Amino acid sequence: MSDTTTDPRPDQPVAAGAAAGATSGPGATDAAVLDETAARRRWAELVALVEEDQRAYYEDDAPKVSDAEYDGRMHELQHLEASHPALVTPESPTQRVGGRAAVGFATVQHVERMLSLDNAFSAEDLAAWAVRVHRDLGLGPGDRVGYLCEVKIDGLAIALLYEKGRLVRAATRGDGRTGEDVTANVRTIASIPQRLGGDPASHPDVIEIRGEVFMGVEDFAALNARLVADGHDPYANPRNTAAGSLRQKDPKVTASRNLRMYAHGVGALQWTAGEHAELARQSDAYALFEGWGVPVSPHNRVVEGLDGVQQMIDHFGEHRHSIEHELDGIVVKVDALADQRRLGATSRAPRWAIAYKYPPEEVNTRLLAIQVGVGRTGRATPYAVMEPVKVAGSTVRQATLHNQDVVRAKGVRIGDMVVLRKAGDVIPEILGPVAALADDGYPREDFVMPAGCPECGTGLRPMKEGDVDLRCPNAESCPAQVRGRVEHIGSRGGLDVEALGEVTAAALTQPEVPEVPPLRTEAGLFSLTLDDLLPIEVVVRDAETGLVKVDDDGVARRRTPFRKKLAYTKARRQAARDAGEVLPEHEPSASATKLLDELELARTKDLWRVLVSLNIRHVGPVAARALADWFGSLDAIRSASREELAAVEGVGSIIADAVLAWFDVEWHREIVDAWAAAGVRFATPGHPGPAAMAAKADEGPTGPLAGLTVVVTGSLEGFSRDGAKEAVIAAGGKSAGSVSKKTDYVVVGDNAGSKAAKAEELGLQILDEAGFVRLLEGGPSALDDGA
Repeated sequence: MSDTTTDPRPDQPVAAGAAAGATSGPGATDAAVLDETAARRRWAELVALVEEDQRAYYEDDAPKVSDAEYDGRMHELQHLEASHPALVTPESPTQRVGGRAAVGFATVQHVERMLSLDNAFSAEDLAAWAVRVHRDLGLGPGDRVGYLCEVKIDGLAIALLYEKGRLVRAATRGDGRTGEDVTANVRTIASIPQRLGGDPASHPDVIEIRGEVFMGVEDFAALNARLVADGHDPYANPRNTAAGSLRQKDPKVTASRNLRMYAHGVGALQWTAGEHAELARQSDAYALFEGWGVPVSPHNRVVEGLDGVQQMIDHFGEHRHSIEHELDGIVVKVDALADQRRLGATSRAPRWAIAYKYPPEEVNTRLLAIQVGVGRTGRATPYAVMEPVKVAGSTVRQATLHNQDVVRAKGVRIGDMVVLRKAGDVIPEILGPVAALADDGYPREDFVMPAGCPECGTGLRPMKEGDVDLRCPNAESCPAQVRGRVEHIGSRGGLDVEALGEVTAAALTQPEVPEVPPLRTEAGLFSLTLDDLLPIEVVVRDAETGLVKVDDDGVARRRTPFRKKLAYTKARRQAARDAGEVLPEHEPSASATKLLDELELARTKDLWRVLVSLNIRHVGPVAARALADWFGSLDAIRSASREELAAVEGVGSIIADAVLAWFDVEWHREIVDAWAAAGVRFATPGHPGPAAMAAKADEGPTGPLAGLTVVVTGSLEGFSRDGAKEAVIAAGGKSAGSVSKKTDYVVVGDNAGSKAAKAEELGLQILDEAGFVRLLEGGPSALDDGA
């Protein structure tokens, strides 16, 4: 959302499919037929609802209604006031902008008001606005207007005040006149310059740059993945997460969220007389911004006439999920600044701009059942099973409900018609029931969390005091947990066994045939033979939830992954019958031989990968590398004290406790013994041991990249993703996953994403693959001027 937009609401329960902008909410009716008493009563109801919406959205960062429902209320209020002009007061939400500044930050007065935008919900609305623009500018039917079109970012409006090129203040929009001072937090956003770049003579004495702070879709997904992995509920949407991140009391939290900003307007502007070129168009201002190092959306377009605007609307209507942030519409502005001044503004919105709003991507469907799946950590997760419905480009049948408290909070019952969307346009999410269809006659049933694990029958319980999630404590033999751990072993962060994926893990641990699975625990993984694999038939399940996966026709996915049927000609079959020969019906599939070959290679992979594959709580690739690099063998790790484990950089007391606790369990030790007997290597060849590593640490880091941080992004021909990281570490450097001011080099390969752009914004040294190789071999001194 921009500083000149109405207030898009993150999606919440609402009857999907209603025309955006239609009247909605309790008591909605045709304004024209109400008498004055009824109109005033309805006006008061709507004002109260809209003000409550605005408080929830702006002050609490916890919206209660959807974008469409909020817009519907505002639309009805506008129609009501148009039909009954006596209702219009300066206090009406239609006459003012946004909400109040939130409690907890210092309030500041904007140098110039930050306005909102009127909305268009259809081509007809947009055309009617364009007709008014032509009329008010005195243009004829054949005259064409230059429009600046921008994607409408769903973020948090910000005003950046620069004096003589230096950032002196950053404020949220608030009510348009008074906002919150968030300068300290904004200074942590890497894309916002503290000083304007370019020629200092080009800097105004004072300029207030308006923009939108947002969290990218990829960053939002990564943040939620970390939260879920740590046992926390994910955030609802990027807009709320960005707003909450910007309003953190601790700027370090804001800095950790990788927020970004695109500029989209100018507020106050004061130049020293005679030292600047007059700006003719708003797009000229954007060109200035880019010269100063202020980021501007790469998706902006200047077009001639409404046909060009419609092309922009159509394009991003089809590709709205392919850009770096969430969007909910297209902002259309008259580009010429002189025309903007002639058109002017109302008390809350400019007449020279409008926001075309895309319909919300929500659908209604029937909740048929709530099942419970179990993942590799034993977490029992309720999942919705729904009538298949298409949303955001794909057919959805299932959606997570996280835990029993979330089911209760959403107020959904089995049999309800529910509102479904894709959170971040990726993850299916039920928002709540469709209230208008609560009495449609379909039978309802309350969901009750099962007492026992649906996979093994063991009683579910919280694993520690205060846990919301229930887990199955039968970690050793619960088939779902074993399946998840086996798949984890094959992952890129584990032993990187390509053939050991979702289908294979399910086949080895939960086959339909044979009755006794080849793996009761992961202990037998490296002892598998073709005789174990050939009989297997399996129904495919999701590794984290345990739910059966279905094909597009709704049938459970059944596979025979390790054998293929042999085909014979009629002549060959006849010859076999004549000779009394029995022809085999199947032979091992390529998957079977590939799995066994890859498991053979995995026996001698790096120690850190073996540690990750043991599924020790909290021991991921980073901690595993630290332990392997320091101790050099599993025996040394097992014999280390808590203090010795915790002292290793990147480990600490929590991981140390988890390692010790893991080895205290008998069946865990049985896995190690079985793998060792099957030839798995639990030591790094030539490693000198922890004592030598301690002595070496006292001497400081060594290697061509000692003390340097390197980020690799995109695809390299000579390195896999993990191979590039390992090469950096082997050369004594630190391989980081994100770009920051502390990054020394950024290696950019094919199809590099936002990290490359951020490196350019920060002015970091960027290398291609050839430069990366030189850096690895000889350090910074090996780089020539063309690197």
